[in-house]
Amino acid sequence: MTVLAQRTLRPLSVMRKQNKELIFVDKKRLVIVGGGYAGAELAKAMDPYVDVTLIEPRAAFVMSSAAIRAMVDPSLLDRIIMPYDSLLTRGRVIRGRARTVGENSVTLADGDVIPADMVVVATGSTYATPFKPVSEDIVEFRRTAEATAAKLAASRSVVIVGAGAVGTELAGEIAAMHDDIKVTLISADSNLFPDYPRKFGARLHRKLEKLGVELVTGQRVKQLQHKDEPHAGSVTLTDGTVIDADLVVPAVGSVPQMSALRELPGSVLSAKGRAKVDPWLRPSPSYQNVFALGDIADTGDGMTIVAITRQVPWMAKMLRQVVDGRTVEQTKRYKPWQRAPLLLPLGSQIGASWIFATFGNWVTRKMKGESLFIPKYRKIFGLKDT
Repeated sequence: MTVLAQRTLRPLSVMRKQNKELIFVDKKRLVIVGGGYAGAELAKAMDPYVDVTLIEPRAAFVMSSAAIRAMVDPSLLDRIIMPYDSLLTRGRVIRGRARTVGENSVTLADGDVIPADMVVVATGSTYATPFKPVSEDIVEFRRTAEATAAKLAASRSVVIVGAGAVGTELAGEIAAMHDDIKVTLISADSNLFPDYPRKFGARLHRKLEKLGVELVTGQRVKQLQHKDEPHAGSVTLTDGTVIDADLVVPAVGSVPQMSALRELPGSVLSAKGRAKVDPWLRPSPSYQNVFALGDIADTGDGMTIVAITRQVPWMAKMLRQVVDGRTVEQTKRYKPWQRAPLLLPLGSQIGASWIFATFGNWVTRKMKGESLFIPKYRKIFGLKDT
């Protein structure tokens, strides 16, 4: 094993004002494993304050939430695939995959060791294609996404298995763009989004039906031919009904990527396969400076981008306070959403949202439906929007 480039990875000297005089202090080294929504936003937030190293195996970030609409409008791929080159001003992005996380270092798959004072693991989750990349090859992701969009455009019937946020939003996107495609959405629950007020799910149900989507509720698919990619064929429901489709799209949920945390001493996985964490999102009682963030952390939040909007600012503030001399325990504990907001556009113009109350088309369109937050993330990645 080798220690990577001590010249570039050592703590940087910076000036801090104290008693009206400028003194030199060493910058803490923060290593973030994973450059998805959580890791990239935290790296950006911490870049002015610490020596940031972001470890990410892919050359570009993929805005997976917008990949839903890219299935019906593949031209969006040009805007939602964002290279890491301009993400950080002072820090660095290393293309690599973390093999193990230690108390003061991260070891990469090729054996290189990156020293750290603080480590945040934010390796995210996997999902069926084409919503998230499967491999490290961004070119392959784009090719797969374009091929799936072409299959969808050539289809006359689509079955979506799973009526969570991805499946419901996709059903709306297809129906809004292709009124010649029969869309069937299958939900295992009797009501859409049963964890939210009934009014919210009922409003979505009505809007989907108005778009021409056929909803099948309270039914599961007995055996899905492929859980990780769209395919042609049929599905059989628990009541024996067989539904044929030109394209079957699985949307059955995310799977957290836990490999970087498995060897941490004392770490425990929850029933959902996520790392149990303490009130400061530490997954190991032995490593007081190692934190888990986003989909891999069993915080009480769902595996959603909305969870990141709460977790990342909290962690950035906590880490800055630690850099300024507080202990972790002297900082504020993390509190998850009691019930996270949910924005569900059904195409660019209509939809429903729950933001502590149920809202309809205008709020959903202005907050998410029109832009899908693409301009926001292109700005984070230092890119001009087109």
